[in-house]
Amino acid sequence: MSKMFVKSGDTVLVLSGKSKGVKGEVVAVSPKENKVIVKKVNVVTKHVKPKKMGDQGGLIEVESALYASKVQLVCPKCGEATRVGRKDGKRVCKKCANEF
Repeated sequence: MSKMFVKSGDTVLVLSGKSKGVKGEVVAVSPKENKVIVKKVNVVTKHVKPKKMGDQGGLIEVESALYASKVQLVCPKCGEATRVGRKDGKRVCKKCANEF
């Protein structure tokens, strides 16, 4: 299991795919699969069966997981997508040296 550079609640920029260039908030992180789920990014249509009698089935839209390598963290101070460094066990922006 690898350590992730992104945490839930972080703002990220999508680097590739159909949602390229979109900023969004990380909803969930899966370090085992090295994937993240970003709000309103990589939306797919899912077919849902009714679970109980009287429930309605149909199509719903849900966010699908992305590989973590396809997103880059956005610094809250300078507002730019940046790589993440480590200093004294804390995450540091490589562009403005701000801790977050």
